[in-house]
Amino acid sequence: MQKHIDPTRDQFKAIATSNIEGKLSMLNLLKFKEKAGDISGKEQYKRYMAAAAPFFEKVNAKIVFYGKPIASFIGPTEIEWDKVLIVEYADKSDFIKMLTAEGYPSEMRAKALEDSRLIVCK
Repeated sequence: MQKHIDPTRDQFKAIATSNIEGKLSMLNLLKFKEKAGDISGKEQYKRYMAAAAPFFEKVNAKIVFYGKPIASFIGPTEIEWDKVLIVEYADKSDFIKMLTAEGYPSEMRAKALEDSRLIVCK
């Protein structure tokens, strides 16, 4: 099974040039690495979130939900994701501005994750 951590260049371009307007939410499905160097992937992601917090604040992004999925009501019974994160942005330009800001800790996120999905929601 193919793993997904970062967007492809085409995926990034598609969002950047899309006609999505107004408020949007990004649904993150996260599967942590068992080990990320000398700490767990879960701990590494916690450190990423702390480092990313000022970038979220700068674009007024709002964490709507961050939690652990506990049961599947419809579909496969196996839960394959460790955490679910939903972040709300005023518009796509804020999201892109955050990701492309100098110093944004994307490498910390990548180091923590075994697999992920990032789904644009309107």
